[in-house]
Amino acid sequence: MKRLLLWLFAVGLLLNAGMKLPILPVPDTDWLEYNGNGARNHYSALAQITPDNVQHLRVAWTYESGGADTVQNRTQMQCNPIVVGGILYGVSAGTQAFALDAATGREIWKTALTDNGGTTSRGVTYWTDGRTAQIFFGAGKWLYALDAQTGRPIASFGEQGRINLRTGLERPGADEYVVSNTPNTIYKNLLIVGARVAESETALLGDVRAFDTRTGKLVWTFRTIPQAGETGYDTWSPRPGRQHVGGANAWAGMAIDRERGIVYIPTGSAAYDFYGGNRQGSNLFANCLLALDAQTGKRLWHFQLVHHDIWDRDPPAPPNLLTVTHKGPDGKPKRIDAVAQITKQGYIFVFDRVTGKPLFPIDERPVPTDGVAGEQPFSTQPIPLGPDYFTRQAFTEKDLNSFVANRDSLAGVIRQARTGRAYLPITQTLTIFYPGTDGGGQWGGAAVDPDGVLYVPAKEIPVYTSLEKRRTASAGTALTGTQLYNLRCAACHGTDRRGNHDGSYPSLVAIDKRLSVDQVRQILQKGRSMMPSFAHLSAAEHKALIDFLFQKESAQAVVSSQATTVPYQHTGYNRWYDANGYPVSTPPWGTLTAVDLNSGKRRWQVPLGEYPELTARGIPPTGTDNYGGPLVTASRLLFIAASRDEQFRAFDTQTGKVLWQTSLPAAGYASPSTYAIGGRQYVVLACGGGKLKTKSGDKYVAFALP
Repeated sequence: MKRLLLWLFAVGLLLNAGMKLPILPVPDTDWLEYNGNGARNHYSALAQITPDNVQHLRVAWTYESGGADTVQNRTQMQCNPIVVGGILYGVSAGTQAFALDAATGREIWKTALTDNGGTTSRGVTYWTDGRTAQIFFGAGKWLYALDAQTGRPIASFGEQGRINLRTGLERPGADEYVVSNTPNTIYKNLLIVGARVAESETALLGDVRAFDTRTGKLVWTFRTIPQAGETGYDTWSPRPGRQHVGGANAWAGMAIDRERGIVYIPTGSAAYDFYGGNRQGSNLFANCLLALDAQTGKRLWHFQLVHHDIWDRDPPAPPNLLTVTHKGPDGKPKRIDAVAQITKQGYIFVFDRVTGKPLFPIDERPVPTDGVAGEQPFSTQPIPLGPDYFTRQAFTEKDLNSFVANRDSLAGVIRQARTGRAYLPITQTLTIFYPGTDGGGQWGGAAVDPDGVLYVPAKEIPVYTSLEKRRTASAGTALTGTQLYNLRCAACHGTDRRGNHDGSYPSLVAIDKRLSVDQVRQILQKGRSMMPSFAHLSAAEHKALIDFLFQKESAQAVVSSQATTVPYQHTGYNRWYDANGYPVSTPPWGTLTAVDLNSGKRRWQVPLGEYPELTARGIPPTGTDNYGGPLVTASRLLFIAASRDEQFRAFDTQTGKVLWQTSLPAAGYASPSTYAIGGRQYVVLACGGGKLKTKSGDKYVAFALP
């Protein structure tokens, strides 16, 4: 007590003298899992850094992880690093797992470069039985178990330290593409694994699986496309769905209630994303929030967020586990353990964590069903009536921004387009998505504080596309290089080979000036960034595609190695920017929103990011396209990078006001982590850039108070 009184007296003297407060030491605190903990809430109880002293943050250390592509700027880092016992574990721009001293950034170990297919990793998973400790790390089709102290593969796990994720996901006509780039989920001695698969008609199955953490042996499987005799089997036609369709995969990550033994899993769309004539029905368990018994994989409850998805509207991020106060049946306030799922559409679905009962009304609403020939869109979709949406829901001519270039021309296009509401089936007429195909909410996800307030970054940029007829071909059909390109590549890179605006799917025009034939062949074989491997195509097909891209195409056709039966392809993920390079819609183009999940009401919304040249013209900050999540601390600070302006910001969680910002060596398209070691709180972020036409980097930067 005497010591406390002396400290308070000293503080008073400092305040009277106009000096800054001393920094109180804090106990060592880890960041044990992806997004902080099993609840995936991006939240820490640390409070050494406060609204009063955050402006004094300085760089504590920087680590150059290696592997950045500084020529074409194609690499990224999306890793949310974990910290266990003073050791930080992350993944480099070259997809190498590493361990650092979390106080200094000194490297302890780093894995060798692997034949990983260009995976962009979001982090690693830690497990210990109290005697040994392991790091699980996905690279390409392999899931590795590494010794946490040395980084060496653990030979007793799988096949000499790794398991092939493709094994068990095969189906007739499927390709070979599978990666586990989002950290997996631990329950006792189980590693619960989802994966990313292709989004084309050749996609592998998307089953969720649990493996023994010590041996790598398969323990249970939940089939997201059911087999005969299982619930949901009759929601696919033709049957059996598992023979005809892939996808419905758990790519975004999971949340875990370890006390109850329940794992919450959002599932992806069935493939092909934009046409479902070959998979009629509601398509359970695609586009669902699943609650499974973590020990056995048994389904406890589910809710399908989109029926028969033909818009790529799968949930983009792990759900959040939280506790809210709602009125009970007797009208009195009741504390309810809940699970909240954000969506690309800007909705938030909130359920009782145990029963699956919605905590806000959900309206099963009629939607248009005028799809292309062969398509049978589902007649209704679930629309939550609360909480408040975190994005606008429609884009029309009146929503063009006030300084847009070529207004009259753009307005004419919009008048002829299908737009103005959600769930308009894509046809051969231009169709506008708003929010765009990747959100709204994106993979960075949302943070939640103990008061039940959810903080979510989002984007509000229109995307346009359409469907066009394509040639179908059975295996053995003769195809030219042009025909192969249109079948396999044009959906992402465009029929004109110009790619999309943000560079996720780069232009292939004049590719011979940037890459060699061998480099392109390597990319086709292994994939890179957003592009899956095309190893399932024959060497002759690879050569025909390369000849086409290098403008050396001969008239000789090659034999197709795989059937293509979907009669349409979409015309690209076209983010809509004007001739000056700005989104055509009225700002904000990127937002950060706080929504109270007790009341369902929005507390505030502010722009996230800016274009400095527009701000200099007197235009209020517009926000920008963004990727990556927030970090919230007990001192009511929210840290987030995510924006394309290469800034890192701290916001006041009560008001949304920016309290601090600093420039990064490359854009931080990742979620920050926080931890304490040696009495000092750190905030660390991967600065990988590479998306949205920003430069690539390889640095991890940690900040702390001086």
